[in-house]
Amino acid sequence: MAGTHKAEKAVMEPESELEELEEEEEEENGGWDDWREEEGEDGEEDSSSDLLCLFCDTKYASSPELFDHCLSVHKFDFHGVKTSFNLDFYGCFKLINYIRSQVAEDKSWSFEHACNSGQKDSKMLWDDDKYLKPFLSDDPLLYSFGEDEEGDDGDDYSALVEKEDVLMDLENIEGIGFDEDNVGQNHASTSSKLGENGTKEVPSTSNGTVASQVVEPPNGKLADKDMKGSTLMLPRKEIKKANENYFGAYSSFGIHREMISDKVRMDAYRQAILQNPSLLTGAVVMDVGCGTGILSLFSAQAGASRVIAVEASQKMAAVATQIAKDNGLLRVNAQTNKGNECGGIIEVVQSMVEDIDKSVKIEPHSIDVLLSEWMGYCLLYESMLSSVLFARDKWLKPGGAMLPDTATIYAAGFGRGATSLPFWEDVYGFSMSCVGNELVQDSAKIPIVDVVNENDLVTNSAVLQTFDLVTMKHDEVDFTASIELEPKPGSPPHNSTDVASKTTWCYGVVLWFDTGFTTRFCKEAPAVLSTSPYTPKTHWSQTILTFQEPIAVAFGRDSADGSAAVGTDACPAARLCQRISIARASQHRSIDISLETVAISHDGRKRCWPVQIFNLS
Repeated sequence: MAGTHKAEKAVMEPESELEELEEEEEEENGGWDDWREEEGEDGEEDSSSDLLCLFCDTKYASSPELFDHCLSVHKFDFHGVKTSFNLDFYGCFKLINYIRSQVAEDKSWSFEHACNSGQKDSKMLWDDDKYLKPFLSDDPLLYSFGEDEEGDDGDDYSALVEKEDVLMDLENIEGIGFDEDNVGQNHASTSSKLGENGTKEVPSTSNGTVASQVVEPPNGKLADKDMKGSTLMLPRKEIKKANENYFGAYSSFGIHREMISDKVRMDAYRQAILQNPSLLTGAVVMDVGCGTGILSLFSAQAGASRVIAVEASQKMAAVATQIAKDNGLLRVNAQTNKGNECGGIIEVVQSMVEDIDKSVKIEPHSIDVLLSEWMGYCLLYESMLSSVLFARDKWLKPGGAMLPDTATIYAAGFGRGATSLPFWEDVYGFSMSCVGNELVQDSAKIPIVDVVNENDLVTNSAVLQTFDLVTMKHDEVDFTASIELEPKPGSPPHNSTDVASKTTWCYGVVLWFDTGFTTRFCKEAPAVLSTSPYTPKTHWSQTILTFQEPIAVAFGRDSADGSAAVGTDACPAARLCQRISIARASQHRSIDISLETVAISHDGRKRCWPVQIFNLS
């Protein structure tokens, strides 16, 4: 790319070589202005010199000259804005189209004034997918604004600003079409349908803190084809960006401290690795997503002969390497050791597991033990399981071990105590119930990640889905399952409204998971990692899905008002039938959850509620 830009620049500036020509020679040749006009008619040399200023009608031969002009004349620092907001190629693309659209409406428009006119986060001014459509039908600035950076910052733009990739990704946006022979030419309308399935909302935990996002379709339904495999349709740059954000987040030491401080997590893995010598002694181990390398260190301590620690985050791969080195366990790569015998056990590979072949040679089906702590909220958030299955299929020996080797998602109904209502009812003696009521209404649209006390469960627990990680197929990550929940027997919880009839209110469904290190591989000491409300809390907490309205349930009540609606205090439900789907979302590494609820009374009558859609992102 750099060579191409330099060649274009040489063509754009013929004057530098012709300044010494005499005036009469210019007249004989009709003048250089005529020469340029003729070249412009040919359409070969003029197109790249038409870089139009963002604020006026001045044109420049290169983007550095244009941006210098914008800074000195219009007081707009393009590179300063790019750096301040950490804009990638698409962010800069949107910014340019945003400015052009505003100037077209008002020639006196000022970027600085717009940013100071009430917007706390000025990035939101142009952070809209509609600005992915070129405002000018043929705007070469959109494909050359990074040319002055290729020699400085390395690969940011040389990797991103490739014509074919840009065209392919932008064509995936509804309403934008590009002709490959005429970059920037718009062939379609601008009616972008991105986000048409609903509005995004800022979620909160049960006590009001930010948790996640939701996209709710207007008709309240999500078709199976929309719930399954949607990530395959994502533009490659969107996937790359999501991966960069995901792995970048794991560069924070605070996250790793939280995970290492999770005693339930660490005890389960430590037991499975250190207390099963027949499995680990002399084994070749692959640790997918090693982070600090703690599980790789356990594996080396347990007697593994070689540990390949795979980490996509560049920072954490360097940290894991240093930690292994500091503990005398770093394995020197034979390629950099001039063929000498390798020392140490742990070899850290900085790569996504799907791209390991680009960094190191690993023989197919040569791994004895595939180890990973891949679980996210609600088990499947972060979509890392797909990477583990990829590694399993490519490198695990036939009959090789996976740690963990099973995973199970559970569900149960929760009561009022697991909502924010009790907190807001008495705030230093004052009622703020209106806040609690609003939060509960909002939580019917968003999943909440929070800790649920076992005393706040009002139904039995049920297995929603079980995964055998050794045999499962990749598409089984997306699933739909039905369960039946019944009210708990015994005394009603503290939030019961009718002690005599044992009626209580179910406000929604809570999900959690267990992973198993079973006797299939851990013969000496099997282990279980549980995130259940009945066990000590973990950093995963539980995932809360709130009903649109609470449903009355009762255990053992055989009398009810036959004219009353099922799920009310007059006719509490004897059973709650739930149909739950979990699938990878259109936003990479996120998941969509759909919840269908049917309440069945003791006399067999049914009542259905509209399907609810939750997005965990």
